[in-house]
Amino acid sequence: MIELRPFDKLGKSDHGWLKANFHFSFADYRNNDRVHWGALRVWNNDRIAPQSGFPPHPHRDMEIVTYVIKGAITHKDHLGNEGRTEAGQIQVMSAGKGIQHAEYNMEDAETELFQIWILPNKEGVPARWETVQFPADARNGKLVPLASGRGHDGAIPLYADGALYAGKLKAGETLVQKLDGKPAYLVPAKGKIEVRGSDGKLVAANARDGVAIVDQDEVTLTAVEDSEIVLVETDKLN
Repeated sequence: MIELRPFDKLGKSDHGWLKANFHFSFADYRNNDRVHWGALRVWNNDRIAPQSGFPPHPHRDMEIVTYVIKGAITHKDHLGNEGRTEAGQIQVMSAGKGIQHAEYNMEDAETELFQIWILPNKEGVPARWETVQFPADARNGKLVPLASGRGHDGAIPLYADGALYAGKLKAGETLVQKLDGKPAYLVPAKGKIEVRGSDGKLVAANARDGVAIVDQDEVTLTAVEDSEIVLVETDKLN
């Protein structure tokens, strides 16, 4: 199965300072057909106005990955962690047994990001936060694991049965991603791509569209335009 979920059909929320789009049920958006995808629970596309953001609030027992598309996000939590994550980079927070944090766009221009929540495979772990400045050119022409619960070298570890990949393709470039039938969810942060499954199913996805994939040995991704791609692959839930 490969299902296109167009951006204009996603859940929407507009708070003025925050314009959010929900790939899965979140806050006041409820869609019983879009609660999770494997262990992937949340994929929000947030646009945050300059000098605004989320005041301190709590989380528990969730792996939260923030992928910054443009601008930057500044994090601060009750454990004393503080840092700024720029476009093309990620931050990972294991909410574990409990964390209180705030996130603000301290920049002079809008920040856009993906906020991605993955259900953990272990509850009650010590809360933590981490960001790493991955080399951007290392993702040219391929998908690279940036956060992983599967022991990928160089990736920020997750307490989850899954991994987040990111990569960039020039127009006309193609790559093949092995999935072995596991659930995967893909969103082009920028550009336009074609996704072909091992069963021959083909869909075209524009920037910010979602593509839900399952029961495919692999997918072939072809860039119609210069594209930036984020993909999360997880195990199926029991």
